[in-house]
Amino acid sequence: MRKTYSLLILTGILILHACSNSKDNHQKESNAQTLENSFLGQKLPGITAEIFAPGIISLPGRYEHGISFSPDLTEIYFSANKKDEDPSIYFSKLKGSTWTNPKKTNFTKGKKIGEMHPFISYNGKKIHFAAHDSFTAPHHKETVKTWYAERVGDSWSDSKELDSPINDDFVFYSNEAKNGDLFYTNVSKRKMYYAPKKNGKFSEVHELGIDFGFHGFISPSQDYIVVNARNKEDPQRKSDIYIYFKEKNGQWSKPINLGPNVNSNFSETCPSITPDGKYLFFSRYNEVGELSNFYWVSTQVIENLRNKNI
Repeated sequence: MRKTYSLLILTGILILHACSNSKDNHQKESNAQTLENSFLGQKLPGITAEIFAPGIISLPGRYEHGISFSPDLTEIYFSANKKDEDPSIYFSKLKGSTWTNPKKTNFTKGKKIGEMHPFISYNGKKIHFAAHDSFTAPHHKETVKTWYAERVGDSWSDSKELDSPINDDFVFYSNEAKNGDLFYTNVSKRKMYYAPKKNGKFSEVHELGIDFGFHGFISPSQDYIVVNARNKEDPQRKSDIYIYFKEKNGQWSKPINLGPNVNSNFSETCPSITPDGKYLFFSRYNEVGELSNFYWVSTQVIENLRNKNI
């Protein structure tokens, strides 16, 4: 009887183990499929920047500027517009093993004419973006503010203007660190600022304290920030991507140009880092008519600079 009972227990354990292994293997296969299809199935770049998703995301005849990915890399949001048009935010999602065709969204539901520079928080529960009245209308008012929407299922809630001193000025390009602190560009003052997240609010703002930079993007752990700025050593170059590293004393290093693997004789702007920290995205204005396309490069270029400057 004991022998039979022991055999039943052993059989049950083996069945549970087999089910667990099957579930784990299925999860691994699912994760592998997601990773294989991440970034629209594009060939991953090395340490030399390459155009991102030409003919799909980077299209001829328009500006592309400001791109963000969901934490699981199954959603892409980016802003784009043709000349003499106000910008709009577009999105694409991974459904099974296929990405949907990019479609325009309208977070403010017509309350604002232009929407741009989306950023999805690291927990995937919030999307920040800039919204404004028309840039193309004569005598338009510069009323660019930071807005947000919250995740509801596989969609988003109605959007709201952020209730914070951040919006006391003309601001854009908001992005969060992993701890929720919000970094942004104050266009009125032409400086980078940040707002610590306290009790779910951004009730105070501070100058970031870097030498120069526009369209700044903080790394997940706040150990560096990438910005675009005019190349002061070469007046022929309008804008390059630079990096500041956080030093042990909490201050920022001097700005370091990311060099020829990232920068070119064209203008580079709007840098951002993917949620996994592996890729740097930016816009390069190298299309006829000085229009821009998205480019991306491995963040190994950043680590190489870090190692040289330790």
